[in-house]
Amino acid sequence: MSKLQFTAPKGVKDVLPEEQPFWHLIEEKILNIVKAYGYKRLILPIFEDTGLYARGVGQGTDIVEKEMYTFEDKGGNSITLRPEFTAGVMRAYLQHGMASLPKPVKVWSFGPVFRYERPQAGRFRQHTQFNVEALGEQDPALDFEVMSIAYQLYDELGFKNLSFQINSIGCPECRPAYLEKLKEYYNEHTDEICDDCKKRLKTNPLRVLDCKKAQCQNVIENAPPISKHLCGECKEHFSTLKFYLDGAGYKYQINHRLVRGLDYYTKTVFEVWAQGIGAQNAVCGGGRYDGLSQAIGGPPVPGVGFASGIERIVLTLQAQQDIEIKEQKPLVYFAVQSEAAKPFVVQIVSKLRRNHVPCIVAFGSRSLKAQMREANKRGVKFTVVTGEEELNKQKVHVKYMEEQKEVELSFEEIVDFFVNKNNDD
Repeated sequence: MSKLQFTAPKGVKDVLPEEQPFWHLIEEKILNIVKAYGYKRLILPIFEDTGLYARGVGQGTDIVEKEMYTFEDKGGNSITLRPEFTAGVMRAYLQHGMASLPKPVKVWSFGPVFRYERPQAGRFRQHTQFNVEALGEQDPALDFEVMSIAYQLYDELGFKNLSFQINSIGCPECRPAYLEKLKEYYNEHTDEICDDCKKRLKTNPLRVLDCKKAQCQNVIENAPPISKHLCGECKEHFSTLKFYLDGAGYKYQINHRLVRGLDYYTKTVFEVWAQGIGAQNAVCGGGRYDGLSQAIGGPPVPGVGFASGIERIVLTLQAQQDIEIKEQKPLVYFAVQSEAAKPFVVQIVSKLRRNHVPCIVAFGSRSLKAQMREANKRGVKFTVVTGEEELNKQKVHVKYMEEQKEVELSFEEIVDFFVNKNNDD
């Protein structure tokens, strides 16, 4: 076999037909859950003005500095493929006057995002995100609601050992003083930390706590926790959230190292952890972002949300061997033994499909044996063989593939028989 001229670019993947049952299951769960919580879908453009992400996500973040797919369009405008949803959600909220709607405004989104980063298990340069946002309220009960959506999704998907990692990263009132203490501490350990953290100390100091490099771990472990430097409002908000989590019986751990890589987060940050693929246990992350609207030129608008990568959910489902994903298979296969029978079979199949009966018709001019092999591979429950004899008698034999039996049907009975069998399933 000659070498292929083209393959998918590094860091992207094709979602093949055999993986679709996992995607269908996830999408079905999402639709049911967001409906129960009263969230409505918001579909955003795949690209935005680059300035939206530079101002909203924040200069000094890895996303803006290293990971965005940015280009100049034919009109000379700087455009960026969507690296995350939240900045676009807030832009849409402001642009379309959604502040006039009842609060909170609750939306969800689903679609591709693009980040130029090192591909690894569950992480791609183009991946699909499920995103939930609630705008217009600072109530910690809303934080709890958003976290509950995430937890319920993974719980209903059968994820094991679910728990939250939570932290509060303060607000513009208390965070600046903490950042000064953090920088003072790190300035005493500059010879121990990596070059990226040295840079972050100047551009985005909170991110030093999120470094994964081995040489920085001991410094992070002994860094002053932000929880001891929260203002009264942030302390009360965090305490109330923990009260709600305790009341619901959710397992959680306060993680002083948990921060978000985006500038717009305030107060609550969280991750959902589950038993899954390798050392990375987080299956989603989110939090509160009360400063985002002002960062992109709007009035103050509190918000809270989370995002989860669908590919990562699929890999975790595949890793948990006891989760059974049922693939939708055709109900019936129509084998054709003569060209004269083909018009009749095509008409019957067309009627069945209009009644939502999943069925397959043989194409080409293969032998009956080859057609029956195909029926077995497709996993159908019934086969119908039609040829000259069946046309003359105006009757067919329906073979039960998993049982040693057949039934005879007149041509007029075929549609009702399979519609009923499909409804029984």
